[in-house]
Amino acid sequence: MQWDDYDAALFDLDGVLTPTAEVHMRAWERMFTDFLTSRGVSKPYTEADYFAHIDGKPRYEGVAAMLASRDIELPHGSPEDSSSEQTVCGLGNRKNELFTQVLRSEGITAYAGSLALLDHLESRGVAMAVVSSSKNAPEVLAAAGIADRFPVVVDGAVAAQRQLPGKPRPDTYTYAAEQLGVPSSRSVVLEDAISGVQAGAAGDFGLVVGVDRGAGAQALSDQGAEVVVQDLAELIGDR
Repeated sequence: MQWDDYDAALFDLDGVLTPTAEVHMRAWERMFTDFLTSRGVSKPYTEADYFAHIDGKPRYEGVAAMLASRDIELPHGSPEDSSSEQTVCGLGNRKNELFTQVLRSEGITAYAGSLALLDHLESRGVAMAVVSSSKNAPEVLAAAGIADRFPVVVDGAVAAQRQLPGKPRPDTYTYAAEQLGVPSSRSVVLEDAISGVQAGAAGDFGLVVGVDRGAGAQALSDQGAEVVVQDLAELIGDR
C-alpha cells in the first residue's frame, strides 16, 4: 500500500496498538467461568467464545451474545447496575472491574511494530485517531504512554454520548474521520476484530487493514479486510 493515497489512519486499540486484548480476554474468562460455574453450565467458556461472541463488540453486546450462545436469558438491567447483579449490565460491569484490576497491577506496553508505524505516519503528516468499543480506551492509552499521539479518541463513552451504533456498524469510524477533518474515502481503518473489519467494510473508507492477532487471516479477508498483516510494522513504507 502507499500512504500517499491516504490522509488519516483510524486505529482500533485493543490488539492493534496494544496487547490489551490479552488483558480483556483474561478478564472475560474469569468473569464467565465464575458465572457459568455458579449456574451449573457444563459447557465451559473458552478462547473460541471470545473471538466468536465478544471480540470487538461493545461490552454489554458481548455479554448478551455470549449468554445467547449458552441459551441463558438475563434481564438487560442498566449501566448503573452493581457488578454483583445477575443482569447483562451487571456481568459487563464485573468484567470491567476485573480488567481494571489487571491493567493497574500489570500495566501495558504498546506493540513495538505499532509504535514504529505511528512514528512513520507522524513523519508523513498522516492524521491519526483511535476508535475503540471499550470505555477504558483513555486509561489504556495513558498506561501505554501514547495518549498524546491521538487528537481524536472515539471510545465507548463517546459512542454512547453521541448515540453512535457500535461495530460492526461503521458509524464510530466515520465520526472519527469527521473529527479529524478527513473524508472517509481518504482514511484507512486498521482492525484485528471481525466486527471491526465488518465496520470498516460497511463504510466508505479508502482501505481496510486486518491485523491478525488470532482471528485468522482468511476470516479477516472474508469479512472485508483488503490487506492483512500480522504486525503493523509491515505497513511502513510504500509497498
